[in-house]
Amino acid sequence: MEIRFFIYGALGWCSEIVWTAVRKRVTGVARDWLLMGETSLWAFPLYGSIAFLYEPLHDALRAQFVLVRGVVYLIGFWLVEYISGWLIWKITGKKPWDYANSPGGSLNGLIRWNFVFVWLPAGLALEPIHDFLVRITPFLGF
Repeated sequence: MEIRFFIYGALGWCSEIVWTAVRKRVTGVARDWLLMGETSLWAFPLYGSIAFLYEPLHDALRAQFVLVRGVVYLIGFWLVEYISGWLIWKITGKKPWDYANSPGGSLNGLIRWNFVFVWLPAGLALEPIHDFLVRITPFLGF
């Protein structure tokens, strides 16, 4: 499971860099084609925690209807995003992300309500990734 922590952390970092680069270009924040994305060192353990939090949840929910699984993943991601954002804010004095002025509204600027369209499908998309990683990690020699 430890190797999957590092794989999820790296996948999360890469996904966040691509997401922020594309979002900035599409929304006009970036007018050039450098496609500069960003993330934080704090994000690595958050994404890595998928190995310890998401994987057991996915295993427990396998028999549930797809929409039920998606809503549970969404709530779980929002909880982790809110709690971790709040803790980082208290530790550093700055919010690691601030969604206060985001369209669709937010909860204390730490979670975006319209990210229902991001986190629900992301949780479902992680299911085959989880299954694949469980199959291959024993062969990685770690």
